[in-house]
Amino acid sequence: MAKLKITLVKSTIGALQKQKATVKAMGFHKLNSSVVMEDTPVTRGMIKVVSHLVKVEDAE
Repeated sequence: MAKLKITLVKSTIGALQKQKATVKAMGFHKLNSSVVMEDTPVTRGMIKVVSHLVKVEDAE
C-alpha cells in the first residue's frame, strides 16, 4: 500500500469546526509538522476536507 506524507502548511485559526477536528484526527499538533499515512479512501476523504490547509506528497 502506498504512503502519503501530509504537511500542515496553514493554520486552523478561522477554519470550520469540522476542519479543525479533521486536522486533529490526522495527528497534527503544530504548523509545518508532517505525518505519514496510508493512501486509503478514508485518508483521501480527510485530505479533501482540509485540502487548503495541507500539502500532500508521496512518501517513499
